[in-house]
Amino acid sequence: MTAGPEKNQLQGPAATPEQEGAHIPDSAAAPDREAVQDPATAPERETAGEEGQERTARQERKAAAARTARARQAAGARDTGGWAAQSWAGLTSRTRIRLGGVRLPRVRKSRIFLFLAILGPGVVAANAGNDAAGIATYASAGSEFIYRTLFFMVLVTVALVLVQEMAVRLGTYTGKGLAALIREQFSLRFTALALGCVLLANTGLVVSEFAGIGAAFGLLGVSRYIIIPIAAVAIWALVLFGSYRYAERIFLVMSLAFLAYPIAAILGHPDWAQVGQNLVIPQFETSKAFLLLGVALIGTTVSPYMQLYAAAGVVDKGADPADYPRARIDAISGALFACIVSVTIIIATAAAIGGKGPLSSASEAAKALEPVAGSGAEVLFAIGLIGASALAGAVVPLSSAYAISEAVGVERSVSRRFTEARLFLGLFTVQVIIGASLALTHINLIQLLIGTQVLQGIVTPVILIYILILTNRRSVLGKAANKPVFRVVASICVIGISAMSLLLLGSTILGFFGIG
Repeated sequence: MTAGPEKNQLQGPAATPEQEGAHIPDSAAAPDREAVQDPATAPERETAGEEGQERTARQERKAAAARTARARQAAGARDTGGWAAQSWAGLTSRTRIRLGGVRLPRVRKSRIFLFLAILGPGVVAANAGNDAAGIATYASAGSEFIYRTLFFMVLVTVALVLVQEMAVRLGTYTGKGLAALIREQFSLRFTALALGCVLLANTGLVVSEFAGIGAAFGLLGVSRYIIIPIAAVAIWALVLFGSYRYAERIFLVMSLAFLAYPIAAILGHPDWAQVGQNLVIPQFETSKAFLLLGVALIGTTVSPYMQLYAAAGVVDKGADPADYPRARIDAISGALFACIVSVTIIIATAAAIGGKGPLSSASEAAKALEPVAGSGAEVLFAIGLIGASALAGAVVPLSSAYAISEAVGVERSVSRRFTEARLFLGLFTVQVIIGASLALTHINLIQLLIGTQVLQGIVTPVILIYILILTNRRSVLGKAANKPVFRVVASICVIGISAMSLLLLGSTILGFFGIG
C-alpha cells in the first residue's frame, strides 16, 4: 500500500530544494533544462526579469518612504511626549490608534480651527508680499495708470496661485526646501546662480522693509532714526528667542488693517464700468514706464522669497504627503486673499488720486484710505504698514537663511537655539543688521521700494524655472508631478514672466547706449 509512505512524507520535515531535485527523474528534468537553454525564450525572460526588478525597486521606494514617515512621526511623538501630535499647521490634532496591526489617524477638529486655518506658511508668505514695497507698487499703479493694470494683475494672480501650490507640493512630498532640491537636482554652478539671485533680491527687500517701518512711524510723528534700530532688535530677538511664531501672527493681524482697502475701493465710488472692463479686457501700453511697473508688479506679487519661505515653512512644520491637501488649501487661499487686497489697493488709489502720476511719498498712498478713515487715514495706513513691513522684515531674511542653510545641508529652524543652528540664525542676523543700517541712509523711499520690486521681477523667472523643472520631474515627486494640463499652463506663466523681464532688461541696457 502506498498510504503509509505518503503519510510519512507529509509528516516528515520539508525537503530542501536540493533534495527535491534529487528525486526528480532525468526524464522529467530534461524538458526544463531544454526550456532554460532555449534561445527563443531568452528575450521574454529578460523582459520579465526587468519588470520584476522595477516592481522590486518600486516596493523598496515605497517601503523607504513609509519608514521615513514612521521615523518622522516617532520623532514628533518623542518631542511631544506621546502619540498625540499636532499637525503641521495646527489645523487638527491626530491621535494614532492601532487596528489589526495598522496605525490609523483619527482626526478631530481643533478648538480654534477656523482661526489657525489662515495662519499656515502659504498665507504668511503670500501676505508678506503686501509689504511696504508691495503697497507702494500697487498704489503707484493706480496713481499713474488708473485701472489699466487690472487685467495684468488677474494674470499675475493666476501665476501666484500656481507657483505657491508647486512650492508647498515640493515641500510636503519631498520633506525638503527648494534650495536643498536645487542642490540635489542641478549642478553646483546652477545652485550658486539660484542662491546668488535670491541673496541679491532679498538684500534690497530687507532694506525696503525697514525703510517701510521708518516711513510708517514717520506718519505717526516718530523719527526713523529711533524706531528702525528698535524694530531691528525686536524682530531679531523674536526670532532667536523662540517667540517668532506668536509674533508672526501678531504682525499678520496688524497687516489686516489693509483690509480697509476693499472697503475704500467701494466707498471711493470708482467707475465700476471701467473697473470691470479693465479686469477682463487687456489695456496694455507699450511705454517703458508701463513695462517697468509691470515687472515691478510681478516682482512684488510673485517674489522668489515667498516660494522659498512657503516650501521651507511646511518642511519646518514637519509636513508629509498626508498634509498636502491642507497645505494646498493654505497656499491657494493665501495667494487669492493677497491678490484681492492688491487689486483693491489699485482700485482705491485710482479712485482717490488716479492720473496724478507716480507716487512720491507714503502720505500720498494713505489718501486712498480717506473714504474709510477720513482724517485717520494716515494712522490706519501706518498701522497696516508697520504690521506688513515687520512681517516681511522677518520672512525675507529667514527665506535667505533657509535657502543657504539648505544648500549647505546644516540645521535650519526657528525653533533651534543659536548654538544648534549657527549658520541659519547667523545669516538672519547679518541680513537684519545690513537692512536696518542701509534703511537709515538718505534715500527716496518710493523709488527704493519700486526699484527693489523691479529687481525682484528680473530675478523671479530664474527661481520659477527651477520650480517648474522640479515639479515636472517624476523622479522628484512621483505621481504628484505636474499633470500635462497643469504643466502647459505653468509653462505659459513662466515664459510670459521671463519675456517681460527680458524686455525690461534689454530696454534698460539699450538705454545706456542711447537706443530706444
